[in-house]
Amino acid sequence: MMELQDGAELCFPQLFNMSCRKPTLRWSETVLLKLLLFFISLTTIAINLLVIISVSHFRQLHTPTNILILSLAVSDLLVGLVLMPGEIFRYTSCWIFGDVMCAIFCYLGGQTLTSSISSIAIISADRYTAICHPLHYSKIITLKRAKNCVCLCWLWCFVYSMIYMKDELIQPGTGNSCYGECVLKYTYITVTVDIILTFIFPVTVIIVLYMRVFVVAVSQARAMRSHITAVTVHHAGTLSKKSELKAARTLGILVIVYLSCLCPYYCYMLVDVNIINPTVATSLAFMFYFNSCLNPLIYALFYPWFRKAIKLIVTLQILQPGSRETNIL
Repeated sequence: MMELQDGAELCFPQLFNMSCRKPTLRWSETVLLKLLLFFISLTTIAINLLVIISVSHFRQLHTPTNILILSLAVSDLLVGLVLMPGEIFRYTSCWIFGDVMCAIFCYLGGQTLTSSISSIAIISADRYTAICHPLHYSKIITLKRAKNCVCLCWLWCFVYSMIYMKDELIQPGTGNSCYGECVLKYTYITVTVDIILTFIFPVTVIIVLYMRVFVVAVSQARAMRSHITAVTVHHAGTLSKKSELKAARTLGILVIVYLSCLCPYYCYMLVDVNIINPTVATSLAFMFYFNSCLNPLIYALFYPWFRKAIKLIVTLQILQPGSRETNIL
């Protein structure tokens, strides 16, 4: 139940002792927290929307890798568009939309976050194939297979979320202790299974694949250095060193950011299955959601074509005839 101060008003006065009390937050908490979370939400929406428009509009960007990035951007856009505002409202106000809407909101949360995590794992597999098996990449990863993989990913997330939340969807509001609240009731078994399928397994896949990518990238950089002539030894050493550092830095950012955003939430869920402290719950949820704001920065902003696409979108040049055929690469 929400943290409350004595004398707080009821969410539904007509229900007396069956109603939750309105959250009573200090002015600084209410204003500063809402501004911060609202800014994060808007940033998440804007960046992911730019990725979606870029990949969808420019024909040159219709590649298997970008299709996977598009899937990730769609799920992250839904996080900023639906989950973040809903979480802000749930923490700072009474839930007035009823138990059914609460169940739908929580279902969308599970569906969206699961698809986001799954998309990251698929992207890691795509990059592993591209770097470790470059000669066979075009045969293994085609545009049609990438689209089919994305469809299967979203279908799996849809079915999994339905199974995971079947009790709440059948009987909405079972986890609420009073009217005006929107919480889910978990069991240790369901949380453990969820952590294995949506955290441990994807994280293991991502780490294993990216470690393999890192090893191959470093070996390729060293091979290039060993074949450089003595005249350009110094230049080659500098170039290879930069290549190694770039590979290490990119890999480190991908793994560390992912784990930093997700680990606190899942670790706390293991310690306390039913999170009752709203401040802790909201903080962990937004740390979880914040990964959706960072994903496009990691997976798209590092690409030169994205910076060029942003310029064309902001200046409205994409509205001109034939802009879909623009040389963006």
